[in-house]
Amino acid sequence: MQRRGITVLVGAALVVLLFLGIQGAPVPYVTLGPGPTVDTLGTADGHPVIEVDGAPTSTSAGQLRLVTVSVLSELTVLDAVRGWLSPREAVVPRELIYPPDQTQQEVDQQNAQDFKNSQTSAETSALRELGYPVHVTVSSVADNAPATGKLAVGDEITSVDGQPVTSGQKLQELIRAKPAGTTLAIGYVRAGATGTAQITTVESDGNPRIGVGIENKQPHPFTVKIDLDKIGGPSAGLMFALGIVDKLDPADLTGGILIAGTGTIDDDGDVGPIGGIPQKLVAAKAANAKFFLTPDTNCAEALANAQPGLPLVKVTSLDNALAALSTLRSGGQPTLCSAT
Repeated sequence: MQRRGITVLVGAALVVLLFLGIQGAPVPYVTLGPGPTVDTLGTADGHPVIEVDGAPTSTSAGQLRLVTVSVLSELTVLDAVRGWLSPREAVVPRELIYPPDQTQQEVDQQNAQDFKNSQTSAETSALRELGYPVHVTVSSVADNAPATGKLAVGDEITSVDGQPVTSGQKLQELIRAKPAGTTLAIGYVRAGATGTAQITTVESDGNPRIGVGIENKQPHPFTVKIDLDKIGGPSAGLMFALGIVDKLDPADLTGGILIAGTGTIDDDGDVGPIGGIPQKLVAAKAANAKFFLTPDTNCAEALANAQPGLPLVKVTSLDNALAALSTLRSGGQPTLCSAT
């Protein structure tokens, strides 16, 4: 064989070897893909996702499915190329999911805590919807605090400057709405009697405060348990809240329709934005969902990644979502995400 031919063969072999070596090399990216969906009205791993003890529950002909995103965190060059070419996946810098100042374990722990918090807020907002209000109760009063001698342990705080206090979160928002040094009219109930305390806030840790510890109390004659593992983050809050309401409300909120959705929820029932909308829409479509409950702040991204035959129902709160379900049950058209 001529020297030139040998050179070409050797060069080709080196290119192949180089490619084989590079394709297995790790890269600083992760792949986001459609994750599993779970019916909050159904079962997972052989047990109910939402279990109620001490009260009758109803069954529904339809489904309320939460959607998830799967994360492939250890990528090679070949994995990244496959992800970039896939219409179902997204390849993003690893630091967007796992910040450099946190270990993967720390991020996973935070996601687990966010998931737990979302369940608590889902229960709080759902029970309020069912007629069990939250009582924001003073659990402690700091020494020499603005509230010392004006509020006492056991007081239920009902208002701030006439604005109703519906949760501990709402109380903080109302106090922080005005600068430190402002005198606030704090309404309360003590031993069945109502009162109002004039309390001037002080700054602590950068925020105006009145110097009390609080706890949310929401008396109800039954227990609610959400049992679902291997999911993290706060984005299932809305679907958990709807599932709890559906379980305890005799009516079938689904109207026999398979409905998927996503969104964070707070104690007051407000729905917030989430990440991974493109992948969650793919997951919902694969689960044969007929409608997708979409946080209004995610509508633009959802429209840009819409799945054929999957209408995007815009929601802003638990009340709003329940109204949309009512409209669907009656055969009407709920408010959809729009480009305007």
